[in-house]
Amino acid sequence: MENTQPKTGKFALRFGLILGAISIVFSLMLFSLDMHYEQNTAAGIIGIVIMAAVVSIAIFQYRKANNNVLTLSQALKVGIGVALIAGVIGVIYQYLLVNVIDASFMEKFAEMQRAKLTEMGKFTSEEIDKQIEASKNYFWIGYPIALIMSLFFGFIVSLIAGLIMKKAPSEY
Repeated sequence: MENTQPKTGKFALRFGLILGAISIVFSLMLFSLDMHYEQNTAAGIIGIVIMAAVVSIAIFQYRKANNNVLTLSQALKVGIGVALIAGVIGVIYQYLLVNVIDASFMEKFAEMQRAKLTEMGKFTSEEIDKQIEASKNYFWIGYPIALIMSLFFGFIVSLIAGLIMKKAPSEY
């Protein structure tokens, strides 16, 4: 009787949904504190730590379900799959936040941008207006960039976790 290998997609889906849900809860917490306009370094680091933890747990659970056997390619499939699913969920949430949940997001974001650029003192009022208008026109570029960044960090985390947890099948 031969054991069948668990599907990497099943683990990627389950843990991608978990990571997506945790990320939305974290984002809603930032929203409730009115901190979602800021590009806070601490919030970004917390997001990466959450992602690293969930991806690592997913890879560990896959290895456990696979009789303690894990190859690097399996770790990468699980980790990048988790990051892809969570990234898609995150992009959908961000779109809903900007267009539905907080319909005045763009105006408030523009005000914060104006205050930062004015504080720098390097730009005229006209230059600031042009930069703000350009950022409004090209805000949509942030969605694919967010997805690419999710995949990039998912790759890095799953590569490291895979190298640490890699275990070949025994030859007995």
